[in-house]
Amino acid sequence: MVDDSQIRFRPLELDDLELLHHWLKKDFVARWWPGWPTREQVRAKYQPRIEGRDPTKCFIIGLDSRPVGFIQHYRVSDDPNLRPLVEEPDSAAGIDLFLGDQRYAYQGLGPRVIRRFLCEVVFEPSATNLCLIDPAQNNHAAIHAYEKVGFRYLTTVQTPSELQPSYVMILRREELSNE
Repeated sequence: MVDDSQIRFRPLELDDLELLHHWLKKDFVARWWPGWPTREQVRAKYQPRIEGRDPTKCFIIGLDSRPVGFIQHYRVSDDPNLRPLVEEPDSAAGIDLFLGDQRYAYQGLGPRVIRRFLCEVVFEPSATNLCLIDPAQNNHAAIHAYEKVGFRYLTTVQTPSELQPSYVMILRREELSNE
């Protein structure tokens, strides 16, 4: 079992784009992250984020020095599909993540990564009071992991770019579970 102190988040770098591309093309990830993107598409999407031209903040999830996944957060006010779902979108963040290394899946790592990311990154600014996450409605393993952290169902939405309707879940800062 991995110790929580081994979980690290480091900003995504240009040198990580090949690894990100590799993960996104694996069926384990691609079934939930649509597209099977080319290297050029990965660079076009993530380079502006790395360079600060896009406000989405992206990180590599590490276990000590071993990269095992990807996580990002963004302002809900920047997302036209999620913005109407909350009363104060300027004080809300959204997150997305995946474990790129299947060896670490289904072992309870996801909730521990999410909890730590929320505490250390998302809820660190005092102005962020709530977080949304929107897995595919049939991604039961992810939904269960998010519930372990304290997320609860808000609504289901169909986003044109997604393969499945999104099962939108919400978590307020004060509801964050420490289990």
